[in-house]
Amino acid sequence: MQLAAQILTGVVAALQLYFLVLEMFLWTTPFGRKTFARSAEEMEQTKVLAGNQGLYNGFLAAGLVWSLFDVAYPIRVFFLGCVVIAGLYGGATASKKIYFVQMLPGVLALVASYLAVH
Repeated sequence: MQLAAQILTGVVAALQLYFLVLEMFLWTTPFGRKTFARSAEEMEQTKVLAGNQGLYNGFLAAGLVWSLFDVAYPIRVFFLGCVVIAGLYGGATASKKIYFVQMLPGVLALVASYLAVH
């Protein structure tokens, strides 16, 4: 179960890195506009906010990667918990897809991590 927990945590970390790139660097590109189904004008107006949000995703990814190398259960639980809470909020306020893209992988990694130590 430990290997499954590490793999799922790595997947969540990779997703957070993807969100960083999408929000910080691809936000106003055609790919960013298509991904978020927003107009070019709206994407340009929210570019700074999205960049800030992307940076936070990068911090989550860094913490998750740290938990893989340090194999520190409390660190992993904290950062996965942050991902799950962010996914809950994003799903409730921005797009229901966030429940599946961000929250669900976080929950799966959190459950696997719990099972690996108990």
